[in-house]
Amino acid sequence: MSVMIKTAANDKTEYNMTFGVLACLAIVMVVAGHLGYAVLTVGDLFPYYSFHVPLFLFLSGYFYKETAQEAPLAYMWKKVRRLLVPYMLCNLAYGLVAWLLRANGFAMGEEIGLRTLFVDPFLHGYQFIYNYAAWFVPVLFVIEMMNLLMRLIGGWIVRKGRDEREETERTADILEWLYLAGSLAVGMVVVYLAIGGHVWGVYKAPGRILFLYPCFQMGQFYKKKLEKHDTLPNLPYFVIVIAIQVLLQIGCNGLAFSSVWCTGFANGPLIPYVTVVSGVAFWLRIARIAAPLVGEKGVVRYVGQHTFTVMMHHVMVFMLVKMVLAGIAAGTGFCADFDFAQFYSNIDYIYLVNGAEHFKMVYLAAGLALPLGIRYLIERLAIALW
Repeated sequence: MSVMIKTAANDKTEYNMTFGVLACLAIVMVVAGHLGYAVLTVGDLFPYYSFHVPLFLFLSGYFYKETAQEAPLAYMWKKVRRLLVPYMLCNLAYGLVAWLLRANGFAMGEEIGLRTLFVDPFLHGYQFIYNYAAWFVPVLFVIEMMNLLMRLIGGWIVRKGRDEREETERTADILEWLYLAGSLAVGMVVVYLAIGGHVWGVYKAPGRILFLYPCFQMGQFYKKKLEKHDTLPNLPYFVIVIAIQVLLQIGCNGLAFSSVWCTGFANGPLIPYVTVVSGVAFWLRIARIAAPLVGEKGVVRYVGQHTFTVMMHHVMVFMLVKMVLAGIAAGTGFCADFDFAQFYSNIDYIYLVNGAEHFKMVYLAAGLALPLGIRYLIERLAIALW
């Protein structure tokens, strides 16, 4: 999300355009995924739902800085301001939207209350439905806090064991391996339990967090251990990654799974993490190739910096597109097959004019452009006024 990409800029370090492009690609995949639009799946070789939500955790983990452990309370407050406060304000706004639409015949979204405002966001995030894609934000916040606590405890144990001496580079290496291996072990246990039908009800919330937690550690592990070795030329790199993905497609019973509900794991506890690695590896190299071509400024960078905005609002933009089509259908007779019952009751209903699959591009473009366009105008207005 935008927060983790912007971290570099806020810390006065050089903007990482490769990861900016990767964030841009990731949010396009999220919006397209909610449309069932396989525009970036490489012929369904890399299904969005086999890696795209974990990709955001990878991005966040990459930009985590150990300086957070020197001032943990300041780090926590920064994350509250940048993640939870904007989320809660938007959540309240969408609660009001849901209330208004229910009063006009729509059957989606719950009533505003303490539970739907402050508890449900951490349990499932679907309370007001029109912002359901933002379920990821509270999960990210919890994972960032877990990571901070884990690293604080790890550092404390090492210092105690070494009689308060500074930990060596070797010790730091061992810790990083332990963080990744331990989180992967826990995540695989969660997948195993989910396959057995044990991750349900209230267990969904901790299940999704523990499943996604290793993906955050992958980002930090890549930055510290692997990035300096990521030098293989493009041709053999893509041959290896694509060959692995083809073998996965041939040997597995479908690669997609649901991160939000912790379901759909059809191939055992390990394969979901393998597809996360292969998907991230493929698109990370694409982003590296594209970074110098798109330049340091422009639309791609802006999208990569403001993924929170798109994540929060694109589902509502889909609704606005459908409202326009509903008005056309009701007023002109055009789009006569528009399903009003689905429109009023099913957030996932996507009407395609003349059944054309490519009309999804209209939703995709609107879901990206409208939230970002409004944000851009607000930013320009703020600059003009202040």
